[in-house]
Amino acid sequence: MDLLEKQLKALADKNRLTLLACMKNGEVCVCEFVEVLGISQPAVSQQLKKLKDAGIILERKEGTWKYYRIADQLSPVVEAVINELKTNDGGNTCSC
Repeated sequence: MDLLEKQLKALADKNRLTLLACMKNGEVCVCEFVEVLGISQPAVSQQLKKLKDAGIILERKEGTWKYYRIADQLSPVVEAVINELKTNDGGNTCSC
């Protein structure tokens, strides 16, 4: 599958867009995403895996927790989508 196609498929989900909006403010622990989305930790992990496999986010492990942030190098299309997402500063309900 073409990388851009994989990235666009990863972006085509409301929960994953919410996760990315939270990460616009910086690195976020997986435990915070559970509260934001109101779904189980395994379900959050599945959503994060799709974003990670598409090269949109990066993962860092510290102790038993995993932290996620938006990748430094993204295609212009993915950057444009992320730039349109509103964070808490923009009045969104995201609590990150």
